[in-house]
Amino acid sequence: MKAEKAITQKITKDVSISLFLYALPVLLMLVTFLISGSKPWQHYVPADTKINGQGFLAQIFNNLASWGLPVIMVIVGIIEFAYGLYENHWSKNERMLDIICFTLPKVLVGPFITYTLLKLLPIVLADGKNIFGWVPFWWGFLIIAVADDLTQYWYHRMHHQLPWLWRFHRTHHSAPYMGMAMSSRQNFWYTLFFSQTYLTAILVYMGLGFPALFVKGVKSLITTAAHSSIKWDKPFYTYSFLKPIGWIMERLISVPATHHAHHADTNDDGIGNYKGNFGNMFFIWDIIFGTGIITRKYPSGYGIKHYKQEEWYAQFLWPIFKSKKEGSELHQHGPMVGDTINDELNIDTNY
Repeated sequence: MKAEKAITQKITKDVSISLFLYALPVLLMLVTFLISGSKPWQHYVPADTKINGQGFLAQIFNNLASWGLPVIMVIVGIIEFAYGLYENHWSKNERMLDIICFTLPKVLVGPFITYTLLKLLPIVLADGKNIFGWVPFWWGFLIIAVADDLTQYWYHRMHHQLPWLWRFHRTHHSAPYMGMAMSSRQNFWYTLFFSQTYLTAILVYMGLGFPALFVKGVKSLITTAAHSSIKWDKPFYTYSFLKPIGWIMERLISVPATHHAHHADTNDDGIGNYKGNFGNMFFIWDIIFGTGIITRKYPSGYGIKHYKQEEWYAQFLWPIFKSKKEGSELHQHGPMVGDTINDELNIDTNY
């Protein structure tokens, strides 16, 4: 009872802080308008936020929300394979799961949700079309980045701290490796209720399409890079002239060292932190709410200790399809969480 009460009090406090953080960018924007005497809603012209240039890199950046990111992931994925960074962990079952999780949400789920919303919104919110089109691009970017990523922080955190939600997120943690191939590895239902897809479609309709898509693109780059097996952040901890940048960067956004810790298979080495480091684009949420640790080191192992190599279809579509592996959390009679103890503010150890 004490542990449950402590969890409730902690969450209540953190939610209160979150409400302030949600409002802060909007308040700052309005104060800026008040001081400058600016009233952009009276005379606005939609800004062109596309990157100038006809080159391949410019086209990739302008299309991050559609085909740009997959191109980048394929390129980096080839590099990972070339250097053997998956360490022979990519079995047929793992490969099938990663490919399905990467492909179906982008080809079917995301487009279907977006199309449906853009058809329904004119009916539900007839007066809402382009209502926020006057918001300056960079203010829109800041407001959306905070709202989107803070919401996902809580969505992610709750799937770790509420046992009945864990199995919907477990698929993402079952991989015994880190890499581009598993950055989108999620249970179908976890992806279906992912807030960013809905938020982006609604904001596009309400006139904030450019900043919303820009946030989606930048966030995708950061989160994908944080999952990569390429430890690109290591130079920032190694070379003296880069350390000040590294100090700020590792506290502001997710990097391999901090996010790999979240995917560690143990907390016992002082590096792993699968009970924290929940940040997706921004790691600063973990700093603010005390759920993060920074070690500048990388775990020796990834995944979950009680992983039973469950069938790819069970991991992707549980609870519609259940695993045949006895004792698995995804089995019909399996435990809700495979490894359970009470400690501090987290009920379960390996989720």
